[in-house]
Amino acid sequence: MAQQTFTLYKRISRLPRGKQIFSLLYARKAPYFATVRPKVRQVRENYAELSIANRKAVHNHIGTLHAIAVCNGLEAAMGLLAEATCPADKRWLPRGLRVDYLAKSTTDLLCIAETDAVDWAGTPGDVDIRVKAVRTDGVVVVEGVIPVYVSMKPTKHT
Repeated sequence: MAQQTFTLYKRISRLPRGKQIFSLLYARKAPYFATVRPKVRQVRENYAELSIANRKAVHNHIGTLHAIAVCNGLEAAMGLLAEATCPADKRWLPRGLRVDYLAKSTTDLLCIAETDAVDWAGTPGDVDIRVKAVRTDGVVVVEGVIPVYVSMKPTKHT
């Protein structure tokens, strides 16, 4: 599966409204992403970003984006990065989510996932993907790490 999503992104994003179409397809791949309606902005090796809208359907009791909705956006960005970066002979699986809530999520958010090439060099093994959510005024509201375990794909016997 790794690389297929990235290949699709590269092909579709060149089309008129391609990123919008890809965003819808990506949300369908993992239906829980659809709750935050991610809008994919950029995907490349070691980097992915998408935006999520500040809308009532994902608000908490104080009228801001719910913390878990923000984490959902961060996990969607992490998945795009992992698909674009994980070597073709390997697969990845998230191990958890460690985040700090730093400020209120009062605007639309930019969800960013980042790694460095060296992070993937030691695989199979663990890779920590850095994530953050940023308000439109530049304030980082959530920051953390999503650790993924990278392993060899099983060999297919014919």
